[in-house]
Amino acid sequence: MAGSSHGHTPAAWTGVIIAFIGFCVSGAFTVMAQPVGFWAGMVVVVLGGVVGWIMRSMGLGMPKASATPARPTAATREPVGAES
Repeated sequence: MAGSSHGHTPAAWTGVIIAFIGFCVSGAFTVMAQPVGFWAGMVVVVLGGVVGWIMRSMGLGMPKASATPARPTAATREPVGAES
């Protein structure tokens, strides 16, 4: 995974950070038993996804051509137990 560029874009980082903040807000308000704050945090989580999508459509995400990973080649090893 370290060799790929999965998620290493401004759109991905921004969307995930906003969603993480919303998750933390929702968690805090869940502990405090405040449903309005919980739902406000959930709105922030969804907002993170929307912001990431908008940034990707503005060209700050991964290009479409490199978004599809190359298919691995089939293994050419002999089956277990096939000794000569």
